[in-house]
Amino acid sequence: MKTVVNSDKAPAPIGPYSQSIIAGDFVFLSGQVAIYPPTGELVLDDIKTETRQVMENIKAVLLEAGIGFSHIVKTTIFLKDMASFADVNEVYGSYFTEKFPARETVAVAGLPKNVNVEISVTALKAS
Repeated sequence: MKTVVNSDKAPAPIGPYSQSIIAGDFVFLSGQVAIYPPTGELVLDDIKTETRQVMENIKAVLLEAGIGFSHIVKTTIFLKDMASFADVNEVYGSYFTEKFPARETVAVAGLPKNVNVEISVTALKAS
């Protein structure tokens, strides 16, 4: 059995998918990009600002699922340019305090809406 969880404080899906799915004790978040939910506009000022918006969108979906960043067990970061890695890593790391999740970071040829970073998450519902 699966439960769909969507937050109105995160960007609405731009395709046939849900923001997140709870299946058993796992919460699977779809990749988030830097869309500012109140306006639907992209936040592409610079890579740090863009990454912060991505993380805030993730936070909104996690909260809607009743969990937080400490519940995340795995992330995948997709970057348009690996030269952005250090800046993305700095912002990303500021959202965690200990027991960092497993992660991979991959360079990709392109991302939806021509953004520079997209992050997907798997978390545990139970602590």
